[in-house]
Amino acid sequence: MVHLIEDIFKNLNGWGLVTLTFILGIAEFSLGLYGKKWNTNEKLLDIACFTLPKLVIKPLVAYVGVTFLPLVIPAAKDSLTWIPFAFGALIIAIYDDLTQYWYHRLHHQVPFLWRFHRTHHSAPYMGMAMASRQNIIYTIFFSQTYLTTVLVYVGLGYPALFVKGLKSLITLLAHSSIKWDKPFYEIKWLNPIAWVLERTISTPATHHAHHADSADDGVGYYKGNFGNMFFLWDIIFGTALITRQYPAGYGIKNYKEEEWYAQFLWPIFKSKKEGSELSKGGPEVEDEVEALQPLFEKAEYHAY
Repeated sequence: MVHLIEDIFKNLNGWGLVTLTFILGIAEFSLGLYGKKWNTNEKLLDIACFTLPKLVIKPLVAYVGVTFLPLVIPAAKDSLTWIPFAFGALIIAIYDDLTQYWYHRLHHQVPFLWRFHRTHHSAPYMGMAMASRQNIIYTIFFSQTYLTTVLVYVGLGYPALFVKGLKSLITLLAHSSIKWDKPFYEIKWLNPIAWVLERTISTPATHHAHHADSADDGVGYYKGNFGNMFFLWDIIFGTALITRQYPAGYGIKNYKEEEWYAQFLWPIFKSKKEGSELSKGGPEVEDEVEALQPLFEKAEYHAY
């Protein structure tokens, strides 16, 4: 049984998720769910964010881990193999996803950090194409890659692979433009399952709300719904909004279609778009500048 689980999640973490991403991506594109918004700049950004972390960052982290962990903590190798699979998977899932919830939330609430996460929200569409869309710095400091390497070293490879595969599958499906959760809301006898499902894991309805370009309609909620695998954290910490509806639009209102390399490699490369949050001397959060603009205009009026 253990070997079967290992094989399933080795394949899922290897070629399985990549294959699934391509299959769903092709389906979304064929159904016209990206519309005309997936232009050349967006394609280059999505492709760079999907491929380079997998081809460079993750293999490099794994290599460094295999090389240096035996030198730094030699006694820790396979030291936790005594932990039962189910218990190990549960602890890893809680630790990994809870830390990511706060990592994600801080990037929305701390102005300095927002620009490292802005790339993920700039996509004016949802789908497999943008699921991995992140600034390179955000990706480098993402905990899961390092955690998995260490867990494999200390003997928790099976539960770590299980959690990594399950989490990747849930987050991919939550970003999909195919609203697979809709039948759970529309078919009456599935409603009880929907109630549990939407409060436990991220679904298209709850996660799409997080990517909405506006919160004015009562559906979009980009200042909440931070959960990645478990939506439960949003329920616990009071950042949840459940409407069972989907936003009319996605992205950010102040998106200037910044160059793909600036979005991927900021602050190493900056945008040439004037006034952009990613340009040299640009605002940390443009919404704050726009919110203050009426005050400036009012002050100018009274000055005369």
